[in-house]
Amino acid sequence: MQQKIQETYDYVIIGSGFGGSVSALRLSEKGYKVLVIEKGKWWKPEDFPENNWHLRKWLWLPAFRFFGFFKMTFLRHVGILSGVGVGGGSLVYANTLPRPRNAFFKSGSWAKAGDWKKELEPYYQMAEKMLGADRNPKLFDADLALQDVATQMGHDKEFEPTDVAVFFGEAEVKVPDPFFDGEGPEREGCRHCGACMTGCRYNAKNTLDKNYLYLAIKKGTDVLAEHKVVEVRPTGKEDGSDGYLLTFKKSTGVLFSRKKQLKAKNVVFAGGVLGTVRLLLDMKKKSLPRLSNMIGDDIRTNNESLIQVHSPERKKDFSQGVAIGSIFPPDEDSHVEPVRYGSGSGFFKLMGVPLVFGKNGWSRAGKLLKILVSRPGSWLRIYFSKNFAEESVILLFMQHLDSTLRFNRGWFNLNSAVSTGKAPSSFIPRAKELAERTSAVIKGKPYVLSTEAFFGIPTTAHILGGAVIGTSPETGVIDPQHKVFGYENMYVCDGSAISANPGVNPSLTITAMSERAMSFIPKKKI
Repeated sequence: MQQKIQETYDYVIIGSGFGGSVSALRLSEKGYKVLVIEKGKWWKPEDFPENNWHLRKWLWLPAFRFFGFFKMTFLRHVGILSGVGVGGGSLVYANTLPRPRNAFFKSGSWAKAGDWKKELEPYYQMAEKMLGADRNPKLFDADLALQDVATQMGHDKEFEPTDVAVFFGEAEVKVPDPFFDGEGPEREGCRHCGACMTGCRYNAKNTLDKNYLYLAIKKGTDVLAEHKVVEVRPTGKEDGSDGYLLTFKKSTGVLFSRKKQLKAKNVVFAGGVLGTVRLLLDMKKKSLPRLSNMIGDDIRTNNESLIQVHSPERKKDFSQGVAIGSIFPPDEDSHVEPVRYGSGSGFFKLMGVPLVFGKNGWSRAGKLLKILVSRPGSWLRIYFSKNFAEESVILLFMQHLDSTLRFNRGWFNLNSAVSTGKAPSSFIPRAKELAERTSAVIKGKPYVLSTEAFFGIPTTAHILGGAVIGTSPETGVIDPQHKVFGYENMYVCDGSAISANPGVNPSLTITAMSERAMSFIPKKKI
């Protein structure tokens, strides 16, 4: 799959996730010569691990020679779950494509820069078509449990199946491309095995390497996998109007891999918050000093809470279905979804402890010790469960309520600090209520990651912002067309451009925003 790389490109795109893949296709359609650089690996369906105990194939930990597609990053104020590989987060996300509520379009740094709901409407439609959004046709045990909770809370009419990027054809039957008039790859129908987030081994999940990126490659886009960009520098004028010199190196090689260079007339940053923001923070101190001081600011966590509910009854199988098959709003500010892993994926039980609330780590540690001493079985049972995925529901709770962090460059990683509002918290009363109600329905116990219980650090699968839209360099890093303030021919199209908390899974919104950004770029002049 590796193409021969040229010395000069019209556009180099750093990252192959939702923003990068959209950009690659639309720019290639307009006649530009495009290169996508991705630090992760190519993945075929048969390459994905059978479950998340295959750590070398699942986790991205290059220092330990683990080159999987799932990355966990822990900072002072937040733990971040993200994807690495050709196709970016689409390889590991739960394929869920909801639209945000109205509050998202009217808050944050971009609020005064346009009528965003109206602006994005045609691009949401385009993104839904390209990603193959389809209504989940069948509810399973985890969904039915959440439906019971919704009914208890008086929200039964608002409970609904999710729209997901999945092909619901006949299982185990190969068919010609059903989405792009035969221009895409062969597909197979979903088996409802629940293993979407450990990589779909059955060719049913609509990952970006099967739509946007697949079509872009057919139109001439080059993809350089397993390489990481370490520097972007103007080649002539300071504003980049003469183009850029990019320095990159092998990401799966030895520590001191040889660096290489190429030129680009235009650059699109699309490496997600952890990629784009980190690189831009580096470059502001080195080769791109004109960048806005807002780089790294307005980071949002989607106000998320992830709580596992484990039931030892073994009467139901919570691993069946798509990764997220249903959703409902428990109040006007929130959404909750039941998340599942496929059979055999029990890794996260090693990081789980009982859900406890408390003002500080010492009080929570005391409560955990009391549980361990008085009811050791209720705690230790999860560690000895042989069928953890089948016995567990993960509740993903999200809010559009606002608070922001700032990321700064540290010695070895990013550092986080509170920017506005309260620090993100893993102790959200509404999330606790939902966990307790779900526990009662399935006769289980709620658990959280140990980092949340001991340190109060919430975990998010949807880190957003850091290179947000504004009306000037004082309010944002990019303008409403995603152009970087201070530089010509430079864009940001990924989750770091999200400028408010959507309160729902953001992949569809990132795709729609990137579609809109690319619509402003004219066709290449011959």
